[in-house]
Amino acid sequence: MDKRLLKNFDYQLLIIALILCFYGLVVISSATQGLHVSDTFAYVRRQAIWVAVGMGGLLLAASIDYINYYRWSWYLYSCNIIFLVLVLFVGRDAGGSFRWINLGFFDFQPSELAKLIVIISLARLLVDLQNRLPSLIRSLPLLLLFIIPPILLIFMQPDLGTALVFIVLYFAMLFMAGVPLVNLILMACAGLATIPLFWSRLLDYQKMRLLVFLNPELDPLSYGYQLSQSMIAIGSGGVGGKGLFEGTQAHLQFLPEQHTDFIFSVLGEELGFLGAVLLLSLYFLLIYRILKIGSFSKDRFGALLCLGVAALIAFQVMVNIGMSLGIMPVTGLPLPFMSYGGSAMIVNMASLGVVLSVGMRRFKIQF
Repeated sequence: MDKRLLKNFDYQLLIIALILCFYGLVVISSATQGLHVSDTFAYVRRQAIWVAVGMGGLLLAASIDYINYYRWSWYLYSCNIIFLVLVLFVGRDAGGSFRWINLGFFDFQPSELAKLIVIISLARLLVDLQNRLPSLIRSLPLLLLFIIPPILLIFMQPDLGTALVFIVLYFAMLFMAGVPLVNLILMACAGLATIPLFWSRLLDYQKMRLLVFLNPELDPLSYGYQLSQSMIAIGSGGVGGKGLFEGTQAHLQFLPEQHTDFIFSVLGEELGFLGAVLLLSLYFLLIYRILKIGSFSKDRFGALLCLGVAALIAFQVMVNIGMSLGIMPVTGLPLPFMSYGGSAMIVNMASLGVVLSVGMRRFKIQF
């Protein structure tokens, strides 16, 4: 990396991300104390390793001129489709879902990597179609042809939550690319008209999750159990929480998936409202820095990359915390930089590396 680029390196963004990762390690350490395993700190050690690997991915992504991502976008998109197809045939079965490819030393989740690749590829496509976007009619078939394959492949895994992420990315980036709001509303209405079709394709447990969201008392001992225990945990935390390592919902194993999907519930119980406010403040600062870097980008492609990463993080935070509070359906989306998991951590850190690459190269280097 050219030393002159380091003058534009956004150390604030990196520091905020590392604080979030450390915060996550602390909460995971507490959340896993009640698990019936021989070494409860194994989860923390693995997560720390993934944070370190993610840091490597961040530095690697930042060291590459982001213009290269524009050039490589269609190769990346093709590889992305291949991985998403491959996981349907050789993926590891976990509760009826095929989302991971076992690499021996690591369970790779292609849908996590797909989030970053779709952001890069969609930014390239929007830049190429810049003059055709205001009308949208001529470019709509190409845009739909681009976004539908990854959504359908992820839906088939099945992974409804991640499929929704792509839809949000799609609309957010179209809006920032200059597509009139009225056109986006019409597209959204057309999409809502397909809900009966998608509902018929949902599995029983996915339908029950949505129904339980609308009526938490519908099945409190089965499909509504996670939601009920999560709300109990957060409500019992009060303002200051019960204290770190003092929570009961996770330690007594009332709360399922306490170190992954419902990590926020553990935080709410043990650190209370103040701990949650601290977490949300860190996310706000992180997203603010990403958007600020995007606003200083020297070109449209860089700005769209930053917007896509900001929208990705913001939506996942909103959905994960929302489902823990019972105001969003349970989807299984991880909490960025906090939930236990290797693929999500590495991809999130690499995404920040792409943003840093945009920021470092916002000015031409003077020789």
